[in-house]
Amino acid sequence: MFVDQVKIQVKAGKGGDGAVAFRREKYVPNGGPAGGDGGRGGSIILKVDEGLRTLMDFRFHRIFKAKSGGNGMIKGMYGRGAQDTYIAVPQGTTVTDVETGEVLGDLVTQGQELVVAKGGRGGRGNIHFASAKNPAPEIAENGEPGVERTISLELKVLADVGLVGFPSVGKSTLLSAVTSAKPKIADYHFTTLVPNLGMVRLDDGRDFVMADLPGLIEGASQGVGLGIQFLRHVERTRVILHLIDMSGMEGRDPFKDYQKINAELKIYDPRLLERPQIVVASKMDMPDSKENLEKFKAKLQNDDTLAEVPEVMGISAVTHQGLEALMLRTADVLAQAPAFETLDDQAEAAKKAEYTFAAEDEKPFTLTRDSDAVWILSGEKLEKLFKMTNLDHDESMMRFARQLRGMGVDEELRRRGAKSGDMVKIKDFAFEFVE
Repeated sequence: MFVDQVKIQVKAGKGGDGAVAFRREKYVPNGGPAGGDGGRGGSIILKVDEGLRTLMDFRFHRIFKAKSGGNGMIKGMYGRGAQDTYIAVPQGTTVTDVETGEVLGDLVTQGQELVVAKGGRGGRGNIHFASAKNPAPEIAENGEPGVERTISLELKVLADVGLVGFPSVGKSTLLSAVTSAKPKIADYHFTTLVPNLGMVRLDDGRDFVMADLPGLIEGASQGVGLGIQFLRHVERTRVILHLIDMSGMEGRDPFKDYQKINAELKIYDPRLLERPQIVVASKMDMPDSKENLEKFKAKLQNDDTLAEVPEVMGISAVTHQGLEALMLRTADVLAQAPAFETLDDQAEAAKKAEYTFAAEDEKPFTLTRDSDAVWILSGEKLEKLFKMTNLDHDESMMRFARQLRGMGVDEELRRRGAKSGDMVKIKDFAFEFVE
């Protein structure tokens, strides 16, 4: 089964907790703090494996978790860092954050890596908190939480040349004739349900990858037929071979077919029409094909909407008529064709050009009150500090209280009318507010 779109959950490992410990050797005067730091949590990393052709492996394994770092130890010993978790993906995979819609990366080259969830850093041991005022601190940090997110993986087939056209115009037959690929071929519409790839090797030593893409019909950009399942794979092709059935056996007008396919490409991404396109008149071995081809060319010449009249080449994949000339011409056009930017590339460029500034009055926390008159503190930064606070030691708690005061929590509580004795809650931890 060909799978080209999945959603998975990734959770990086938490950093190891820092330790509270003291030196107690017999001949070491004054001892001192000796709690080591926690180890780094493992990250989740996507890595391109050119042996993969589909996202099928993710259908039954959608949750990935990395290991946490080891805790710090006595005598200043650090905890062990966790190993990163690598996930193999095929070439041409676009990675997007489901919640924000941000494009995290585009994996197109063998061995390319992308960190999609970074492991948390290890918490600091009490050896880092010693000072002249407090030479024996009982303060240590818990490890930083690892990043957790849901991501979308979208596979867009990597091919130099893409075959487009209505169903049953001969795309699969052409691919099987010029490459060693064996796509399914039959005389009914939508025989091809998934993209098929083949390597074209010419006698002069040149070669390129050709993709037989599923049949396109009118309305595909709105989801009709195979819809986006086809269109997303055209984005990476550099040259388009637009196949038109010139036999007229199904009663369709070749010129209208040509216009409809181009209209769908334009709706999906107008930049697709900027790519070199060769119109391939297929089934030229049929009785009425030559006459229909002349009419088609005449209509192209009289079409004022075209900025440039495309090149038209006639072939018959069954008799191999014109195949060699078509492949040689395709290789020539491909040699001069640049790599075109896709919508994803444009979004990434726009993101890099954006400059954002935090609002001056933006607070690192939010304060609400529930139905039981309990004050609820929340916010990403505040909750992260709370998770990294070791609640087993009073000095760590006092440090957390100072951090809250520095963030303006006390001031905000007073402004909102909080009184001594009111309950304040951070996640599952509750304490009394004291003036």
